Amino acid sequence: MFLITGATGSLGRRIVRQLREQGQPVRAFVRLLSRYSELEDRGAEIFIGDLRQDKDIAKACQGVEYIIVAHGSDNEAQALDYRANIELIEAAKANGVKHFVYISVLGVDRGYEDAPVFKAKREVEKYLIASGLNYTILRPSGFANNLLPLAERFRDTGIYLLIGDPKNRSSIVSTDDLAKIAIASVRVEGAKNQIFAVGGPEILTRETIPRLFGKIFNQEPIIINTPLLVLDGLRAGIGLINPQFQRSLGTFRTLLANEFFCTSSEIATLESVYNIKLETLESFIRRYLGGTQEIF
Repeated sequence: MFLITGATGSLGRRIVRQLREQGQPVRAFVRLLSRYSELEDRGAEIFIGDLRQDKDIAKACQGVEYIIVAHGSDNEAQALDYRANIELIEAAKANGVKHFVYISVLGVDRGYEDAPVFKAKREVEKYLIASGLNYTILRPSGFANNLLPLAERFRDTGIYLLIGDPKNRSSIVSTDDLAKIAIASVRVEGAKNQIFAVGGPEILTRETIPRLFGKIFNQEPIIINTPLLVLDGLRAGIGLINPQFQRSLGTFRTLLANEFFCTSSEIATLESVYNIKLETLESFIRRYLGGTQEIF
């Protein structure tokens, strides 16, 4: 039995789909108000709970052999990115879980003090490593599915809003590939007790992305480049009204202000360990927006 947290999110949904296609039993941890009918239709066991409640985590982990943590925080880094994951690790230990796969974030070890999500994930990584559990930690760069709404808007308008330095580099990972890697981590011997940077096969500057959209949709991009100072001004204004939301925007600013890409050697290691050929961003966009598509 696999327990998947964040099962209705973009990554979790893909993990559940792929596991069910392989005939694996899956317990999908979902919130009552989330859209989980597709997962139920695929044969997943639906567990309705709240990751902020220890008793829900303890119950969800009963009878589970593998846990894949794929949930986000919804601006609640302390409760969901930190505390819920610590409780999941403790419940995994109590239930004899064979392997714990943790989705972290690329750059988590750089000490970004203004990014609550990064800080929480780094502390969880350290806790997991010291837990005695078999683990795999995956540190992905940007998810390709997050660019699908931007690509659709570009297709309709030709406009692309770029905030920050257009020369900053990134390795956008196919969200489908990340799901495959997360699942394979429980059985690939080379993934046991390891940390992997996970990105796409190309290093792309941020200004390359609208040009790629232009190639796919055969139109010249109109790039609107907004400096980070605009976001900083917005954060300052929000801080007067909602200090907590202001702090949560620190993670967003960190993502915009810095480079997050995998080196060629990191990608080569990933492809070798998992025996996978990573999908390019162009292929991902064409596959989803070039015809019939599943939920992003």
